[in-house]
Amino acid sequence: VLIIEDDLTLAEHYRLALLSGGIDANILHNPHELISQLAAFNPDLVLMDLYMPDLSGPELAGIIRQHERWTSLPVVYLSAETDLDRQIEALRHGADDFITKPIADASLIALVRARIERGRQIDALVTRDSLTGLLRHATIKEAIHAEIKRAVRTRHPVSVAIIDIDHFKQVNDRHGHATGDVVITATANLLRQRLRQSDLIGRYGGEEFVVVLVDCDASDAEKLLEDIRQRFASIRFGRAGSEFNCTLSAGLASLSVCGNNLLPAADAALYHAKNTGRNRVCQATPADLPLAGTTP
Repeated sequence: VLIIEDDLTLAEHYRLALLSGGIDANILHNPHELISQLAAFNPDLVLMDLYMPDLSGPELAGIIRQHERWTSLPVVYLSAETDLDRQIEALRHGADDFITKPIADASLIALVRARIERGRQIDALVTRDSLTGLLRHATIKEAIHAEIKRAVRTRHPVSVAIIDIDHFKQVNDRHGHATGDVVITATANLLRQRLRQSDLIGRYGGEEFVVVLVDCDASDAEKLLEDIRQRFASIRFGRAGSEFNCTLSAGLASLSVCGNNLLPAADAALYHAKNTGRNRVCQATPADLPLAGTTP
């Protein structure tokens, strides 16, 4: 929880109360550093006063909602304001709930915990694909940009791969969409099993997946994807008498080779894999980078 409260003694009391309930909490001392603190701390909830001397609660809530990354972050006012009309007016600026103080520590802990749990449920619906549980298209794209920035800053390797199930339309046409869903789910499960917890996996659309391999260079990434490709090709789908195999193709791009243009370079490498026989992993080269002035 990120606490925004101009009374620092009261803010520290809230922090210690939440900590006693197993909830980590930080205090934002300078409201003008709000966005940088959100990025650094990545809270599950913002708890803030309504009336503050520099920036009011509604002003801060408005700033938070201007950033796509924080549109679903729960914002809760904790204020002595008891006028219902003023509370409702404050909520119109982007906050989600209103807690009136003073409030007992136990009640504060219970209310904050319930709001966090609800926020996580909503976030999962927004960011996770319903069939596979993987990150959705927009979320994985945002994660790629964040990991590229981190890798550049720390000078660590990062690789991105786009994975596509070969001839997937034929699976749906011959065996039905329910079987197609089984193939997609199996692909997602295999990726979870073979990748590390630090790696990111998204369903990019249809039968296409994107993986972000953190601290993984081009050589190690290719070995890992080759292992996944071979394991996937050995899986048997369907029922006895109508069993079949599927294969996948992958385009791989690494920071050391492609710079910041990992996603379009991986897409070009996937296109090459598809056009040279499928069921293979292709590494992107500088020739796969988008031309200057084009939009990836």
